[in-house]
Amino acid sequence: MTGLLHLWLIPLLPFIGFVLNGLFGSRLPKWLVSTIALLLPLGSLLVVALNWVDFVSASVPETFIERCPVGWIHVANFNVGFDFAIDQLSLVMLLVVTGVGFLIHVYSVGYMGHEEGYWRFFSYLNLFLFFMTVLVLAENALLMFVGWEGVGLASYLLIGFYYKKDSAADAGKKAFIVNRIGDFGFLLGIFLLIGTFGTLSFSGISANLATHPALQGGVLTCIALCLVLGATGKSAQLPLYIWLPDAMEGPTPVSALIHAATMVTAGVYMIVRMHFLFDRSPLALAIVAILGAATAIFAATIALVQTDIKRVLAYSTVSQLGYMFLGAGVAAYSSAIFHLMTHAFFKALLFLAAGSVIHALNGEQDLRKMGGLRNQLPVTFWVTTIAVLAISGIPPFAGFFSKDEILFATFNHGMLGQALWFVGLVTALLTSFYMFRFWYLTFMGESRSHDAHPHESPWSMLGPLVVLAVLSTAGGFIKINGFLEPSVGMRAEVANHSLEWLMSGVAVAVALLGWFIAHSLYGKKSEAPKKLAASLPFAYQTLLNKYYVDEFYGAAIVKPLQLTSKYVFEWVVEKGILGGAVWLIAGVPQFLGALLQKWQSGNIRSYAAWVAAGAAALLLFLLLTTHQLPVWLGNFQINGMAH
Repeated sequence: MTGLLHLWLIPLLPFIGFVLNGLFGSRLPKWLVSTIALLLPLGSLLVVALNWVDFVSASVPETFIERCPVGWIHVANFNVGFDFAIDQLSLVMLLVVTGVGFLIHVYSVGYMGHEEGYWRFFSYLNLFLFFMTVLVLAENALLMFVGWEGVGLASYLLIGFYYKKDSAADAGKKAFIVNRIGDFGFLLGIFLLIGTFGTLSFSGISANLATHPALQGGVLTCIALCLVLGATGKSAQLPLYIWLPDAMEGPTPVSALIHAATMVTAGVYMIVRMHFLFDRSPLALAIVAILGAATAIFAATIALVQTDIKRVLAYSTVSQLGYMFLGAGVAAYSSAIFHLMTHAFFKALLFLAAGSVIHALNGEQDLRKMGGLRNQLPVTFWVTTIAVLAISGIPPFAGFFSKDEILFATFNHGMLGQALWFVGLVTALLTSFYMFRFWYLTFMGESRSHDAHPHESPWSMLGPLVVLAVLSTAGGFIKINGFLEPSVGMRAEVANHSLEWLMSGVAVAVALLGWFIAHSLYGKKSEAPKKLAASLPFAYQTLLNKYYVDEFYGAAIVKPLQLTSKYVFEWVVEKGILGGAVWLIAGVPQFLGALLQKWQSGNIRSYAAWVAAGAAALLLFLLLTTHQLPVWLGNFQINGMAH
């Protein structure tokens, strides 16, 4: 019996971990909480590994669908089920999510060992892994949306884990609210898919398009652009990127999980999963490519001057996600997923290594208060060096191969592609510079730390770093492009190897130039960085304040909404609806009480008058209900005339 018969186990196992630790973790010993939190995701990883063996041995079809016997939605001819599907694309994603996710779980045992709410943290981590695997395995857009929303919920819980800290609570709410904007676009796309194809099944939509080769643009472009809006929010592209840098307020393992291996890659995965739709809309693909290039260089410029060790990495993530969008936008889908995979390796390594540095310095995150840690933290230093080389695009490390593929595919995508290639090349220069700046400020020079005795992390934290360092070194040699072809199609190759070597040489030269500039400014004790910042005060302050985008959103969107909601709440809701309701609740009994008070006056003549009035009213009621009033009036008129 193969692993393919047990796809449901992949999300179920971490969900069981979430339930067990969530319900009973507060009463369980810490070692048992850790065992539950680690073994169940490990089981999920093993099931994925079985699927990998089956695919590599070619013992299964290109796509395997496991249909749930329990139905979900059945309306006329429209059916949606809890169906899972696995192919080469979802398999690569599952390996990244469960593999890197498990390493982050292991790291968290050491990093979070002394934190309050240890059981709660691991419960949330398992929940995150559950929803992410549902998202990847979903065979239809609606089930993918369930996982999509689920990782949004789990990220809110994890980012706001330190809920007593206002900045963490605000960051969690910011992530949740900003993602709702993108999710609205995804939801609109789902409705349009139903109206256009009558199904949300990926295989069904693909088959429908295959039978209508002339169907291009139009409504397909509308659907694709709605999906792009969803991907823009989840994968932190302009203008909805603002939540991701603040997500670092959560514990460092959360930053590694969100930034590297799971949530932020969901938008890229969704676009590639639905490539058959985007292939029919050149406009939508062009927008994806332009959006990716713009985001890549925009975030890279901000990272140049940031001083918080995790914030540098956060903006680096936004920039690298831009590279993935760029690859998807030029239809180099396999290259985009390749970079997604290598980025998961070196970015998870960078965040976890940053956590090791923060752990060594008792919570310090300011790069200006570090330095000289090379000898005190030797393992952390060497694994960080590998990660910096990988993200900078230095061969033979993983980032060189995946980034080079995207740049080469972009260059061969016409005039627009060549313009975007130049943007990507400049971004590569900036990336190399700010990452080596990060490296020099953290490990080189003299110590600027107030902690005289920084200490290396325990091996429960260093072990995952070593594994990720190996993957960041050798990951570029894992050639997944041919493996992904059945899922994402074959990209048209440009048979110009001389040009490809030239492009690679240019990219490496640019990366080395970035290192040289960083070395010149930060490689030795120098006042050059301060002088450079002083000579360009406007540019420096603009970058330091992140182009004032948050301030602009606050003034243009948040404040007007607050004022409007305050007016609406105070005058319409509070004084109108609630005030009116209170008046009715209190006023009507008061009015009735005043009326009844007139009846109970204690005056006998008043009582007699009320009795007479009541008798007259009762007589009138009886006459009306027995239809005798017209007859009575007629008799009264005749008798009157007779007199």
